[in-house]
Amino acid sequence: MNRQKPEQVFRIGAVSGSIFARKIEKAGEPDRIVRSVNLQKRYRDGEGYKFSSSFGLNELPQAIEVLRLSLGYVANAEASVASQNDDFDADF
Repeated sequence: MNRQKPEQVFRIGAVSGSIFARKIEKAGEPDRIVRSVNLQKRYRDGEGYKFSSSFGLNELPQAIEVLRLSLGYVANAEASVASQNDDFDADF
């Protein structure tokens, strides 16, 4: 299985947000990119490092900041695509 690499990763402490971009292709429509954010924390137990999507009170500020950074990245990427589409339409 070929694992997709994230387009962008934000890390604060043990909390990380990975942004993945996926191309949507539909017949008769222009291709578009859809982005999603995977939020997780890394921790160590007796067997090594593991990941979880559950956060305790002390990890919530880090999770909020990682989500804020992720939101800014995705919003800027979407605005860039919208701007390019506006420029394309203006040529006609």
